[in-house]
Amino acid sequence: MHAAAATKLLLVFVFTSMVIISHASSLRFHYINHHNLTTKASTTSSSSSAHGSRDRRPSFALVRRDAVTGATYPSRRHAVLDLVARDNVRAEYLASRLSPKYQPTDFFGSESKVVSGLDEGSGEYFVRVGIGSPPTEQYLVVDSGSDVIWVQCKPCLECYAQADPLFDPATSETFSGVSCGSAICRTLRTSGCGDSGGCKYEVSYGDGSYTKGALALETLTLGGTAVEGVAIGCGHRNRGLFVGAAGLLGLGWGPMSLVGQLGGAAGGAFSYCLASRGGSGADDDAGSLVLGRSEAVPEGAVWVPLVRNPQAPSFYYVGVSGIGVGDERLPLQDGLFQLTEDGAGGVVMDTGTTVTRLPQEAYAALRDAFVGAVGALPRALGVSLLDTCYDLSGYTSVRVPTVSFYFDGAATLTLTARNLLLEVDGGIYCLAFAPSSSGLSILGNIQQGGIQITVDSANGYIGFGPATC
Repeated sequence: MHAAAATKLLLVFVFTSMVIISHASSLRFHYINHHNLTTKASTTSSSSSAHGSRDRRPSFALVRRDAVTGATYPSRRHAVLDLVARDNVRAEYLASRLSPKYQPTDFFGSESKVVSGLDEGSGEYFVRVGIGSPPTEQYLVVDSGSDVIWVQCKPCLECYAQADPLFDPATSETFSGVSCGSAICRTLRTSGCGDSGGCKYEVSYGDGSYTKGALALETLTLGGTAVEGVAIGCGHRNRGLFVGAAGLLGLGWGPMSLVGQLGGAAGGAFSYCLASRGGSGADDDAGSLVLGRSEAVPEGAVWVPLVRNPQAPSFYYVGVSGIGVGDERLPLQDGLFQLTEDGAGGVVMDTGTTVTRLPQEAYAALRDAFVGAVGALPRALGVSLLDTCYDLSGYTSVRVPTVSFYFDGAATLTLTARNLLLEVDGGIYCLAFAPSSSGLSILGNIQQGGIQITVDSANGYIGFGPATC
């Protein structure tokens, strides 16, 4: 193809078809200019019927981890290596947490320190929340796979470094402890009683990270709106993967998550759009988070049923029947992505994982089909777990196949280059998929990037589109 023609085609795809979300997609190959992979896309629409209505869009601005921690790197490759190291820890945690053999740690009364697998932190997206009255602004990790909301609190017997001053409950007019005999204390997976009869909580994250302290009711200021009586953990002993953030904002499917606690006030729904990676670095717009049904549930989304894992009810699973590359559906064994009765396998949506993980058979088939479709593009050395890399520095545009996820119920999510390739160095791009260490599949944030994703937990659906970011 002539270079001028290729550039023209590039503009069509980058601005109007970065992501195709439909029940029948015809886009199989995508021509890209690697210099423009960071260009933002405009909003696209789907032919799907409306599931709800959208009025105004009050939202939190999402912030990437490095913008909060202030981390700097001598090169992009160093930044990617650090990202991949954190990502490995997150993926291994999920593989452990979502294993049928998982047993939560109970270490009430123990004063021993648990050594974290990685002290540099794994939360990739943060949000600004006001804690208490008057509100103390704090950065919290956004985690779609966790329920308990918690912050580090004074007096802190064991704390990691955070960007903001520690929250002091003594300065809040609305901080109120919870008794260990209360219903909300019994809702916790692991709880106990303090010396004064207060409810103690602890959450461990499988890799050695943990938080433990006192459960309390507090006012949270969310996007300018004060919400009273939210149950939060006031962590006095905290360690591990949360460097930079003051704590965690749980958005999981359980009753203790923010969405679960807001109930009718949020309509059991929230929406997020993670801006695609790339650009100039940590200061890039990282996307937005919207709470509430009328604000979050969009018209024109394609809706896919959520799948509940009784062994891990906080996580959002989706039913995937297959994967395609270009115009070919991969020949994979039936049930490869199925969630078993004992809670093994399945496909979980996770905002904290960057690179999508697939079972070894699926990953090998996808990688081989992708390599065959791109043809003779010059290969580059792999970078950590990213083993399929290309040197595109000498090209104006290249032909890249799309990758499609076929969901149960006939819906299809078709991804183009922005959601498939991660730049690891100047002109070096790697396929942003990796084999899973177990049968679990994880749909990571690169593949979710740029797509408005709506979680309607009250009705058991997740929506893709129609907006992009």
